Amino acid sequence: MTRLSVEMLAADTVEPITSAGHAQLGIAVLLGIAVIVLLITKFKLHAFLSLTIGSLALGAFAGAPLDKVITSFTGGLGSTVAGVGVLIALGAILGKMLADSGGADQIVDTILAKATPRSMPWTMVLIASVIGLPLFFEVGIVLLIPVVLMVAKRGNYSLMRIGIPALAGLSVMHGLVPPHPGPLVAIDALGANLGVTLALGVLIAIPTVIIAGPVFSKYAARWVDVPAPDRMIPQRASEELEKRPGFGATLATILLPVVLMLAKALVDIVVDDPDNVVQRAFDVIGNPLIALLAAVIVGIFTLLRPAGFGKDRLSGLVEKGLAPIAGILLIVGAGGGFKQTLIDSGVGQMILEISEDWSIPAPLLAWLIAVAIRLATGSATVATVSAAGLVAPLAADMSTTHAALLVLAIGAGSLFFSHVNDAGFWLVKEYFGLNVGQTVKTWSVMETIISVVAGA
Repeated sequence: MTRLSVEMLAADTVEPITSAGHAQLGIAVLLGIAVIVLLITKFKLHAFLSLTIGSLALGAFAGAPLDKVITSFTGGLGSTVAGVGVLIALGAILGKMLADSGGADQIVDTILAKATPRSMPWTMVLIASVIGLPLFFEVGIVLLIPVVLMVAKRGNYSLMRIGIPALAGLSVMHGLVPPHPGPLVAIDALGANLGVTLALGVLIAIPTVIIAGPVFSKYAARWVDVPAPDRMIPQRASEELEKRPGFGATLATILLPVVLMLAKALVDIVVDDPDNVVQRAFDVIGNPLIALLAAVIVGIFTLLRPAGFGKDRLSGLVEKGLAPIAGILLIVGAGGGFKQTLIDSGVGQMILEISEDWSIPAPLLAWLIAVAIRLATGSATVATVSAAGLVAPLAADMSTTHAALLVLAIGAGSLFFSHVNDAGFWLVKEYFGLNVGQTVKTWSVMETIISVVAGA
């Protein structure tokens, strides 16, 4: 297991923008995070503005020149958006295609038709995991919760017995499996291999989602025994369509990016020759940008055409798919700016110097840092990008497998105990008709189980 060592930074050490000592830097980090938390929770300021102000506050508390702080923040913002912005956009388009064509509903309806009462929690976790591969967490919730409510009502199931597995499937995919933004940012920051990280992420996700989903839902249903709330269930897109794509074609379209990226990883392992023509070809088609772009193009023929979409509707669909991600891109970018401010202030160097005698495994340190930032900011993405920046030097001398595991440790930590400063907390509370205490007993505990099991 890789241990902490300050010498790992020797080759790539960058002169910090401040000469503050460890105590001042530590206080600056705490105050910077406190500013972000206060602005988000107390003043309800948008996360993008809160992260921007918090980054400037961090630099000021650390005694860094303001012009250098601004340069660090904007540089981090730009590099982060450049690294994952196109991927987020393609993922949003694919998600919109799935929703508007009725393809997602087709998968849900097909699987539900074959499920028995005993297998229903396992069916829900399977649906959520498959649907959650290309969709943002919030989009997945909006898409699946109406289905969860209908299943619970129609089958007289406990809402928690059905809902927790669905939430677990979405959350695990969001935190551990690329092409979701958090894992992609961590892979980019640590220089990890995307294909290997994807393969290990799926491997870790399977037992994690089983424990946090169907298994935990038994206890959640006892702690919080609530029926599905009587509310107007939103009409699904497919009910407005005369026809929709087939189950097999839809599933193949969703899994195409994952298959291409996994194929690249396998070729890299088997061939292991950068000059080999086959490996170079798979390096291209397995690139996440090409893989997602291929899924979008294929989706035009497998999803939109069968649903009766013409050329005129395609342009409008893309525009509607891209519109909601503006805020996500800004938050992800600002998180990268905050991360870069932390790095350039010397916080990463400070943590390594302080902890060089701790003998703490690098994945455990990465998990703990991500947990701390997650608890403070309420954002899994902010926790991921910030923790990745702090522990990036540790990955310099790691093997491909260890670097991928470091990424997954960060992703696991970023999911720890969602509470009142997390938008997902309130989304679940309102959709399920819970109070704050009930949401903590179910959703928050489920997120903690995911974090601990995946990080173990």
